[in-house]
Amino acid sequence: MDRLSEFVAQQMWLVLGMAGLTVYLLVSLLGRFNRGYQELTPAQLTLLVNREDALVVDMSPIADFEKAHIPGSRHVAPSQFDPENKVLAKVKDRPVVVVCRNGITAGPAARRLVKAGFKRVHVLAGGVGQWQAAELPLVKGKA
Repeated sequence: MDRLSEFVAQQMWLVLGMAGLTVYLLVSLLGRFNRGYQELTPAQLTLLVNREDALVVDMSPIADFEKAHIPGSRHVAPSQFDPENKVLAKVKDRPVVVVCRNGITAGPAARRLVKAGFKRVHVLAGGVGQWQAAELPLVKGKA
């Protein structure tokens, strides 16, 4: 125990850095549980669409969406994203999966859906890029 006290006294910055990193990781982990939506892998998304008729909402820029998107997904521009939009309002009780190119834009949109009362909201982790990396099919053109 004396050696531990001596180490802490000699390496105060190292100990403080480690404590700060631990607190940051715990806060990040707890934040994931409280965000109200679940991240999915491409395989989980496929199962959700096939088994529960999930609506896939793609938030990518229209040019990217037209180049390549997940089959059956619907495009909604981020500037026009509204939980009360006619496409979304009809599916409040169905699973809704928000996707974007890389998984960054989808999170805030998913949080808006949760706040609007959607119960089954998901995000594709890694976005369409992760879908493509899993070698799953993409389609071109408008939805």
